[in-house]
Amino acid sequence: MVSTLSVISTATVLFAVAPAARAEVAAADPIDTAMRTCLARADRSSTAGQVQCMDDARTAWRKAADNALAQLLAKLPAAQQKRWQLSQQKWVAWRDAEDTMLGAAFATTSGSTYQLYEADMRLQPVRDRALALRTQATTYDGDAPKVRACSADARCEHVSYDLNRYYRQLYARIPKHARPTVARAQSEWRAYRDATTPLIDEHARLDLLGGRLATLKRLAETVNNH
Repeated sequence: MVSTLSVISTATVLFAVAPAARAEVAAADPIDTAMRTCLARADRSSTAGQVQCMDDARTAWRKAADNALAQLLAKLPAAQQKRWQLSQQKWVAWRDAEDTMLGAAFATTSGSTYQLYEADMRLQPVRDRALALRTQATTYDGDAPKVRACSADARCEHVSYDLNRYYRQLYARIPKHARPTVARAQSEWRAYRDATTPLIDEHARLDLLGGRLATLKRLAETVNNH
């Protein structure tokens, strides 16, 4: 059997797209450290135990995201507060739709390794959101970000093209009865993207798009694997 810690390490590499400096900071986060300690415990060596470690980390990251959002809102004028609150509402709606889609996608697979991948893919968006909100809370200086339209940014255009391409591949590969869950998750993600990208700079926008690209690519390659 593949080592669980190896699976989690591989999954993190596959799904994390933040800049290296941010990843280095995140690697030392107490939540990540606690999860790795949990994964190494003998009494959590079963697949169910390993999944529980990741679920516990996911809960901790959700609390971290809430705290970071509160810190950010405390710095913002009322109009900006409403825009970030809308972004969070859209993110929560996407997260819930995404969990449903992941359940449908991984229902087409078999084996403990895929159970671990699924748990990691449920964890990563929550972790990414918490880290993104922390960055915003730390760096906000009162100035609105100066951002080009995606059509004027070659990197943004390229990532968006690939993102849509892998979405179509995933939609085509997943069983027909599950396609509505894929379409809903993507629709909710677009709503989250549209509410959030006006609030962030081009680097953060690229992180957001790149994270979605990595998820859709992985799922398109995973559906129906046994």
